[in-house]
Amino acid sequence: MSTETSVGPDISLVWQESIQIERAASPSRQRSTMTDLLGSLFPRPRVATITTGEGPSRGAAPRTSLDDTLPAEGFRLRADASGIEVRYADARGLRYALATLDQLRAHPDFTTSVVDIEDHPDFAVRGYMLDVSRDRVPTRATLLRYLDLAERARLNHFELYIEHTFAYEGHDLVWQDASPFTVADLRWFDAECVARGIDFVPSVNCLGHMERWLKHPAYKDRSETPDGYVWGFENRAAATLEPTRENADFTLGLLLEIAETTSSGKINIGADEPFELGQGASADAVAERGRGEVYFEYVRHLLERLTERGYQVEFWADIFAEHPELMGRVPQGAVPVVWQYDGPVLSAAVIDGADDELRAKWEAIAFDVEATRQGARGRAAALIESGEPFWLAPGTSTWQSFVGRTDNAVDNLVDVARTGLDTGARGYVNTQWGDHGSLEPPVVSFGPLLLGGAVSWCLDSNADLDLATLVDTVALLDRTGRIGRATVEAGGAAHALGSPLLNASQLFTVLWRAGEIPPGSWPTPSGVAAARAKLETARALLVGAEPEAADGELAVSELDHAIRFALLAADVLDLGHGALAELDPETALRLRDRLDVLLAEQRTLWLRRSRPGGLDDAVGKLVPLRRLLERRAVLA
Repeated sequence: MSTETSVGPDISLVWQESIQIERAASPSRQRSTMTDLLGSLFPRPRVATITTGEGPSRGAAPRTSLDDTLPAEGFRLRADASGIEVRYADARGLRYALATLDQLRAHPDFTTSVVDIEDHPDFAVRGYMLDVSRDRVPTRATLLRYLDLAERARLNHFELYIEHTFAYEGHDLVWQDASPFTVADLRWFDAECVARGIDFVPSVNCLGHMERWLKHPAYKDRSETPDGYVWGFENRAAATLEPTRENADFTLGLLLEIAETTSSGKINIGADEPFELGQGASADAVAERGRGEVYFEYVRHLLERLTERGYQVEFWADIFAEHPELMGRVPQGAVPVVWQYDGPVLSAAVIDGADDELRAKWEAIAFDVEATRQGARGRAAALIESGEPFWLAPGTSTWQSFVGRTDNAVDNLVDVARTGLDTGARGYVNTQWGDHGSLEPPVVSFGPLLLGGAVSWCLDSNADLDLATLVDTVALLDRTGRIGRATVEAGGAAHALGSPLLNASQLFTVLWRAGEIPPGSWPTPSGVAAARAKLETARALLVGAEPEAADGELAVSELDHAIRFALLAADVLDLGHGALAELDPETALRLRDRLDVLLAEQRTLWLRRSRPGGLDDAVGKLVPLRRLLERRAVLA
């Protein structure tokens, strides 16, 4: 029987009818071998027709030709008895066509199939941003692991987020303990990116998130608030530069120094979250001219100096998007990037369930509740309405979690892709941040990385990809299917708590804050039990997992360790709000000893993927918890 299969926005009625007939005739055959051939492709193609028949020989060389009628990075691949023909739009189109051909050749049905595939991307820019400053600085081998996954996901843009982990000339004080990347490191990384058809883009900061610099007396006078500031009722260390021309030129020098390490001619200057802007040195200017004007005068100076040198420049749009009066003033060659890290399902749940304490905190920091409820579309509202070109940035939902937040990751990645298609955004940059130490192992990010790449290539074909299957078949090569399921089960524990939280999981925050999380976000006993069941199921699944990837054994160890960290958090949550401060000595001693084992293992596992700089800072995030447990334990 001939089976025609199409995937994408134009689902073939012929395929639908054929499958329906086949299932009626033979209920035991739920998938044809032709569908298996198509299903073996990653990402799934936009349009594919596969028919039984005589195909090419397995070693047939393709005939290739340039076709300028195809969309950018697109290709057309035809394989039948006469051979293999590839038409491509450009160099990347040819790269993706040949990669698809390699996947087809690896399937046993290739030589008995007639294949016709047409494919091109939804987004011109499909990227990934890896935080290499807080506090995990990857080894070269780990960077290659990420790059290989990025290549499989057809990403063409890779950012390394750097605050203090680059060996800036003359600024040894800032980076000397961080195991920083050198010029040679980044030029090596750039070459590896080029070899995979990917642009390397340094992602740095020029205004906020400068605390690693401003903590040193030599740089303290550059701060907006040298003695720190209050944000959301919390005291924080100085983190934002005063928006002066002198500081702008200072950071311009840093930007130009790191920009010389890449051949892409692209850089992300950050400029996000200058929380204390207007609270200190710039208070009078902000009162007189407005926060948006003061902010953008500083940022625009940097954008102009870089774009006039020929660089393509990104900047985060969280402040820019709050000020409609700034629309239309972005220099040619620069683009604002709108980030949104929580999906609409979680965002609505948090907003609808917020208590008075949380709402008061939101009001204190001018948090835009309604924009957040609307997801990426709400964040980008001013840009959409004005016609300002922009990109979008979702996230992996891995940071502040130990084991990830898979439900939110999928919702967020798909929602941002849909918003981008609906609004004409040209870029989609998936982000893996490292808030509060990057204590999460790299393996928990592999699935979201792959899914983000697939939905930014073609959302309609890839939105329903199974995350566990991606981990098993693309990332870790586990034929048992156990490690993929374990990743998803563990990542589902945050949702199972039943106490929704933005940008984090209580399975992390209760340990990082040594039990001091608001009563309103403390899960119920039944929620903790549900999360624990997810974690225990995940840990049981790891027994018998057989990942054949080179780092498969390490991935199992990492994930098991992360799950045990989350289980420790579940036990602390089970004690109830405020209970740590009154803990009996025996329980405190038991929890302290468990924490010590986990911290020792963290050091060992960290060094298998990452450089030593930053390790002490990362494990130091849990020192307040250990001190509390130690104080209670010594009462024994």
